[in-house]
Amino acid sequence: MADAVVFDLDGVIVDSEPVWEQVRRAYVAEHGGRWLPDTQRRLMGMSTAEWAAYLSGELGVDRGAEQVATEVVTEMSRRYAAHVPLIDDADQVVRRLAGRWPLGLASSSPTRLIGAALAATGLADAFRATLSTEETARGKPAPDVYLAVAARLAVDPARCVAVEDSSNGVRSAAAAGMRVVAVPHGSYPLDPDAEALAAVVLPSIGALTPGVVERLD
Repeated sequence: MADAVVFDLDGVIVDSEPVWEQVRRAYVAEHGGRWLPDTQRRLMGMSTAEWAAYLSGELGVDRGAEQVATEVVTEMSRRYAAHVPLIDDADQVVRRLAGRWPLGLASSSPTRLIGAALAATGLADAFRATLSTEETARGKPAPDVYLAVAARLAVDPARCVAVEDSSNGVRSAAAAGMRVVAVPHGSYPLDPDAEALAAVVLPSIGALTPGVVERLD
């Protein structure tokens, strides 16, 4: 039986990937960069330092990486202050699973946005451990953040079930040795290799029941 469940935040609990895309795409256009066809797919899962360096370097934004990170996160914070886009039923799913297992949160969002999202959705007390890839050496698809959350929960990663939406997120959790429930976003389908790594693929977060987790043992 699983000893813990670790959730991603963006795309699983809050529908923030489209907001991230809007904000970063506009920022790149405003500051002399060029958005590429595969940019959004590559950005999903990157840590703050990684995506800021990518915008500043590869996409040609006329700002240093540190300034890029500060300005983009400030705009995301402004968006969150106006509205945090909770995915339908996600808060109920989290509460339901929190009644059965200790929960962790392994997110690529900066720490300040994780706090804002959990406060706005009323879920801050549902997670025993939360961590941003800002605090790990590498972002997703590296396993660092999932391994660190499992350590904070004092649970063997192999005894954890992860809930992810993106290809890089699935790769990250699988590389940590976790069994992965994938809930892909309609606008950002999984790459075939990532889909093959998932133990189960669900059509929506509302389909994630305690029974689904139990059947992964």
